[in-house]
Amino acid sequence: MSLTDFIRDIPDFPKPGIMFKDITPLLANPAAFQDSVRQLAGHYAATPIDAIAAAEARGFLFAAPLALEMKLPLVPLRKPGKLPHKTVSAKYDLEYGSAELQMHEDGIIKGQRVLLLDDVLATGGTMKAGCSLIEHVGGIVVGCAFLLELSFLKGRERLTGYDVFSLVTY
Repeated sequence: MSLTDFIRDIPDFPKPGIMFKDITPLLANPAAFQDSVRQLAGHYAATPIDAIAAAEARGFLFAAPLALEMKLPLVPLRKPGKLPHKTVSAKYDLEYGSAELQMHEDGIIKGQRVLLLDDVLATGGTMKAGCSLIEHVGGIVVGCAFLLELSFLKGRERLTGYDVFSLVTY
């Protein structure tokens, strides 16, 4: 199955000159959605992984079914104030401003091998912050996985030193 058949272009969204890659048709097609999760699971089948972590919110869409498929715990990386227990934080820069991710401080145990997952690799800022959180608590990042990668934004360069995998690259 070609996943690109289920990703549509939306011109001038969210602002003029941007060609937005809309994944909602993929999410609306159970076979395509399931195939994307199975392809991710297949890619990492031989990799020792103890947990999957994902950034809010669209990363959760792929990480939750992948965690179930691989029978692994899911660790949510959330915006500040969304987690009820003690947290650790990582701030990162966006194109226009900054953002922050938080994780429960006991979400990852020292030495655990963690796969980080998000829907899109753009500039790499969110994933780099996720890697920082995992490593701050002693986890080992075994990979950074994405449904799709916008290679012209060079996010992969920001993740140098990490194994980066994308199902679809533009």
